[in-house]
Amino acid sequence: MTRHTTVRKTLLGLSLTAGLAIGLALVVYGRGSGVAHSADVPAAVEVDVATVVVRHVAAFETYSGRLEAIDSAAIRPQVAGTLTEVHFHDGQMVRKGDLLFSIDPSLYGAEVDQARARVAQARAHSAYANADAARAKRLLAGNAVSRRDYDLAQNAARESIANLAAASAALELAQVKLGYTKIVAPIAGRASRAEVTVGNTVSPGSAAPVLTTVVSVSPIYASFDVDEQTYLKLLSNRQGDRQTVGLGLASDNGFPRQGTIDSIDNQLDTGSGTIRVRARFDNAGGELLPGLFARVKVSSDAFHEATLISDSAVGTDQDKRFVFVIDEHGKAQYREVATGALYGDLREITSGLKKGERIVVNGLQKIQPGVQVTSNLVAMTGTTE
Repeated sequence: MTRHTTVRKTLLGLSLTAGLAIGLALVVYGRGSGVAHSADVPAAVEVDVATVVVRHVAAFETYSGRLEAIDSAAIRPQVAGTLTEVHFHDGQMVRKGDLLFSIDPSLYGAEVDQARARVAQARAHSAYANADAARAKRLLAGNAVSRRDYDLAQNAARESIANLAAASAALELAQVKLGYTKIVAPIAGRASRAEVTVGNTVSPGSAAPVLTTVVSVSPIYASFDVDEQTYLKLLSNRQGDRQTVGLGLASDNGFPRQGTIDSIDNQLDTGSGTIRVRARFDNAGGELLPGLFARVKVSSDAFHEATLISDSAVGTDQDKRFVFVIDEHGKAQYREVATGALYGDLREITSGLKKGERIVVNGLQKIQPGVQVTSNLVAMTGTTE
C-alpha cells in the first residue's frame, strides 16, 4: 500500500467519526431541549366558557322619578305669643297628636277666664228674663199687665238667650286659642328641625314662619312620567289593577323593592307627551326619604323568548358590543352582537348569538380573535330577577 492511499483512508475515517459525533450531539440536544419543530406554536389559553341561556322573560321599561311623602305638613303657629318650649329633637319620629311646641298661655288663659265670667253673667240675666217673661204671661191672662209690657218681657227673655249663646261662643273661641298654645303634630311621621327656637315671638297668618315640617314615612310614593307608547302598551288596560312595579335607588343594583301602581293621571301632558304615574311602596324601615332619586321598573304581562348571557361577558369596542364565541375547532372567534335589556345579572342579546353556542365568560382580556383556547365549561351565572 502506498503512502498516499494510507493518508486518504485516515482522512476518511476522521470525517466519518466527526459526522457521527455531530449527529449524536444533535440527537441529544433535540431530546434534552424539547424545542424541535413546534417551538413557534403558541400554547392554548385557558378560559371559562358557558353555553348561551334561552329563557322566557317579560318585557319592561324603566323610568326615573322622585320619592314623595304621602302626607306632609308645614307646622305654623295659629296664635301669637312667645315660644316657651320645644318638645322634640331634630329628625324625631312623632305620632299624630304629639306635642311639638308650647307658646306662653298666660294671655289666653286670662281670656278664657273672662269669657267664663261673661257666660255666667249671661246665664243669670237669661234666668231672670225667662222668669219675668213667665210672670208677665200669667198676669196677661188676668188682664193685670198691658200687652206692651208682656211683649217687652218676652223680648227681653229672647235677648237673654241670644246673649248667653254669644257668651258661650266667645268662651269656646277663647278655649280654642288657649289650645293653640300647645302645637301638636297633625300627622304621624318624621319631624324636621325646629326652625324657631325658645324665646322667639311668633304670630299667625299666611306669612307666619314655618316652625317645622312633618312628613309621613310609610308607605311612600314614587312619582314618574311614562311616555305615551308605554302607557298604551303596559298601563292603559290596567287602570283598575294594582300592578306590581320595582324600585331601585341610586345605590341599588337592579330593583330590589316591590310596590304597586297607586294612581295614573287623568290626562296626557301634550307638551311632553307623558303621563304622570304614582306607585306606592312600603317603607317600614324608613330608609326611603322624600326627594330621593328613584328608578322604577314597569313590566308587561306578556313573555317572550330571550337569548341571555352574563353581562360581564359582553365586551366593548368603541361603539360596538362583542363576545368571543368558541368554534368547533376550539378557537375564540370575535362576534359582534346587539344587546337589549338587562334582566337581573343577564343581558339579552337581540342578534348575533344562537341557542347552544358557547362564549367566553371569564378571561376576555387574555385572548385575541382566532387564538386556540382550553375551555373550562361553567354555568352561565346570573338571575333574571
